[in-house]
Amino acid sequence: MARFRLRKMTVILDEIHHDGGPDAARPRQRGAVLAVVSNPFAGRYEADLQPAMEDLKPLGKAMAEKLIAALGGAEGIDAYGKGAIVGEAGELEHGALWHAPGGYGMREILGNPKAIVPSTKKVGPMGAFIDLPLTHFGASYVRSHFDAMTVSVPDGPKADEIVFGLVMAKGPRVHSRMGGLEVADIKGEDGLR
Repeated sequence: MARFRLRKMTVILDEIHHDGGPDAARPRQRGAVLAVVSNPFAGRYEADLQPAMEDLKPLGKAMAEKLIAALGGAEGIDAYGKGAIVGEAGELEHGALWHAPGGYGMREILGNPKAIVPSTKKVGPMGAFIDLPLTHFGASYVRSHFDAMTVSVPDGPKADEIVFGLVMAKGPRVHSRMGGLEVADIKGEDGLR
């Protein structure tokens, strides 16, 4: 069993009123939660990393719950994403440990939406920024919800740590006007349309 010791958790919230155009009728909410944890694989190669994903599932669920609460509840949340920044003594594949725990943690709490949870990862120093991608949680082709939230933790990750992140939003970009699949036209069959 891998041990991912939690050092700190940070929540970042945005309330977007406009993006250069008229004020939105309702400001868009967007938020991220970041957990800085120890990397039990730092400084060494581990051939079989997949069992460690199971160890991260409680963290994924706890982070999702914290972010939903910070956003004022699950009602209205319709976009999500995830990511990881691996400290310098780790490898990119350690960030991939977050695929199932981060994604399924959010999906379970949000009623198991169909769209894949977009993801990004990188190796970086303390204070590194990462763009956490967002897409609509019911259909990945909904252009109005394509977005990203740039986040960082000033004192993480240390070389032997990982920053795991989740991001969620309520509503489309405030001035979305690029056409494509509209929310009202989602079929909900395959997570794409």
